[in-house]
Amino acid sequence: MTDNTTTTGSSGPVTRTTRDLSKAAASGWLGTAMEFMDFQLYSLAAAIVFNQIFFPAVNPAVGLIAAMATYGVGYVARLAGAVYFGRMGDRLGRKKVLYLTILLMGVSTTLIGALPTYAQIGILAPVLLVVLRLAQGFGAGAEIAGATVMLVEYAPTRRRGLVGSLVSLGTNSGTLAASGIWAVLLATLTEEQLLSWGWRIPFLFSFVLLILAVWLRSNVKESPVFEGRADVADGVALDREELRAAARDGDGDGDAPRVGAIEAGLTQRKGRAFLLALGLRFGQAGNSGLVQTFLVGFVAANLMLDRSVATDAIVIGSLAGFVTVPLIGLLSDRVGRRPVYIGLTALTAVLAFPLMLMIVSGNTVALTLAMVVALNLGVLGIFAAESVTMAELFGARTRFTQLALSKEIGGVLATAIGPVLAATLTAVTGSWWPIAVMLIVYSLITLVSAVLAPETRGRDLVRLEDAA
Repeated sequence: MTDNTTTTGSSGPVTRTTRDLSKAAASGWLGTAMEFMDFQLYSLAAAIVFNQIFFPAVNPAVGLIAAMATYGVGYVARLAGAVYFGRMGDRLGRKKVLYLTILLMGVSTTLIGALPTYAQIGILAPVLLVVLRLAQGFGAGAEIAGATVMLVEYAPTRRRGLVGSLVSLGTNSGTLAASGIWAVLLATLTEEQLLSWGWRIPFLFSFVLLILAVWLRSNVKESPVFEGRADVADGVALDREELRAAARDGDGDGDAPRVGAIEAGLTQRKGRAFLLALGLRFGQAGNSGLVQTFLVGFVAANLMLDRSVATDAIVIGSLAGFVTVPLIGLLSDRVGRRPVYIGLTALTAVLAFPLMLMIVSGNTVALTLAMVVALNLGVLGIFAAESVTMAELFGARTRFTQLALSKEIGGVLATAIGPVLAATLTAVTGSWWPIAVMLIVYSLITLVSAVLAPETRGRDLVRLEDAA
């Protein structure tokens, strides 16, 4: 890519070179990969071993539900982190927040690998697990939103979809790494070794990535859009009273564009863009919780297949995602964001029952193919479109906060609750069909939101008001 990113704001043009963009892209990719590796490590551990390590005093079905519930706890903490760090990112800049979130997230994940088990300290073990899960979630609540905002605000307008999709590649890389590590552990360790010490290895390994991510982020420049905003002075966003004063002072000095930008940001009624973004997020988040988390445990516990079958399928699907994600990003740059969203969500809904039939058939080839398709259509493909579309929906003044909140509220409502609900419904009904119904409902919610949303391709990201 040879395009420089140039943003014109209140203080004149703000330019970032291709080298700056490369640093930001590497930082965003690694941080997001680390976030999703940490969460996928936890989700797979919750589905595979945590019910025995931290909840051994209950029957297997209840233990799986309890493990899934601790998985969901992290998403509540993510919501709090989205509010706290999102507001900080909109006021003080993207870079500072991304530095803090990666630290908090990485340290918490590493400490999970050092936890004593239920057999060693009793009920205190799951309590400590929940505490660290809360800390991990608090840091992660703004990580992916911050990385998305930074990359999209750095990207040349004509390549924004492609560059923004790198965030999705980060999630894919994290999922692949976590699934790959668990696949190796399941293939090489005995049950006794896995339960005694093997489960700790993935969590302790994340410390290495933490060091690399912190080093990368210390060398990234601030977003050119943040520095070019009309409401930013000396690297800090002005509050509403200061903005009103700036608008009054600018009325008579010929600074009409800046005054107009400030007034547009102050007077627009908020809410519509946020609700649309929440709907756009819902399908991907819900599908992710079902495909990447619940089905791993379901295949082992309900279909009585080897646990490596589902994890291997996730690995293959994640590898395929390295082709799917940039193609979706490029396609959204060519034809627009809405058509891509509509096509992916409609396909996912239509294929939900056929894919689930393949999964429950007991044929490992059919199961693997179905999980690969579900992952690439209903999770990774939508995520690639989501990264840029949701960022473009929001104005620059509140982009970080609104993006983080819409992502995390969607996560709480869909990803966190989904696996618990799916475990409960399949246990009550004794069948797999509730999973297919949930895939359809999640996808249709996003489909309707995409139909109602405006086309955002090419929007000026320095504008303070939302696109809707």
